Amino acid sequence: MEWLMAEEVKNGTLVQEFIFDRFPVAEHLRILFFLLHLLAYLASLMGNMLIITITCVDHRLQTPMYFFLSTFSFVECCFITTVIPQLLTIILSGRQKISFMACFSQAFVFLVLGATLFFLLGVLSLDRYLAICKPLHYPTIMSPRMCFLLVTVSLVLGFLFMAIPVVMLSQSFYCGPNIIPHFFCDFGPLANLSCSETRSIEMLFFNLALTVVFTSFLIAIFAYSNIVVTIVRLPSARERQRAFSTCSSHLIVLSLMYGSCAFIYLKPKQRSRVDTNREAALVNTVLTPLLNPVIYTLRNQQVHQALRDALSRVQLRRYQRSNAPSL
Repeated sequence: MEWLMAEEVKNGTLVQEFIFDRFPVAEHLRILFFLLHLLAYLASLMGNMLIITITCVDHRLQTPMYFFLSTFSFVECCFITTVIPQLLTIILSGRQKISFMACFSQAFVFLVLGATLFFLLGVLSLDRYLAICKPLHYPTIMSPRMCFLLVTVSLVLGFLFMAIPVVMLSQSFYCGPNIIPHFFCDFGPLANLSCSETRSIEMLFFNLALTVVFTSFLIAIFAYSNIVVTIVRLPSARERQRAFSTCSSHLIVLSLMYGSCAFIYLKPKQRSRVDTNREAALVNTVLTPLLNPVIYTLRNQQVHQALRDALSRVQLRRYQRSNAPSL
């Protein structure tokens, strides 16, 4: 690769590491800013792990929808862990260094997991469509094998779509400067620092990101337009309310993810508005992962009942242990 073979260039030395710029926050607010993001990160992890745990232990939630939801939660935990610990370090200590290979590895993992989340959102939309519009065929279509296949395909597609532009960008030449005005290695800031002509790589990334987002978006539009038609035709008002309640949480999550990611990535030229992307990325990596488990748990009666039953079992076991006769 070009960046490995070259040792010097006319206008500077080969970049071996990148430096994350200090996060723009007032010094007297730094600790508060750190604590807020730390609490948001821990709450996101706990909320998503709660969904995964309750799905595994309660047999009533071992359905295709909750399998996809727990998979989504697991991928989201990995997604935010890729960048948030680094953000916390930057907030506390200011500028941070990262090696060239580590930077591109982070960008690769972040973008692959992000694309996988979008494909999983499409799978969740398709699952709701089949459950509401094709209830008689739903158990046959959404077999355990099909559920596993859909999750695997989502991960493979996320890898294939994001691997090509990231690898191509890593082969570009970086001669300086090496300061990234961001809190993690994202595609736009790295393209902005390249000394090579990256227009074709940026256009490839734009087209692939557009394909990922709009594939998921079109699946969601198809699914929910059919769902709305089916719900409106239901004879019972209670049935209509229950069906809308099941889908509303998913629609809120869809809106949050599509809005933040469209603002960051769906620009043909990644060199524009890099500084603005930092604030938008906070929504995508801090706020949305925090709200997802809250939305799914607070608005879901099945999860409420499963949590109540789990707490009751824990209390019963404590009572039995405390009242057990001593030998």
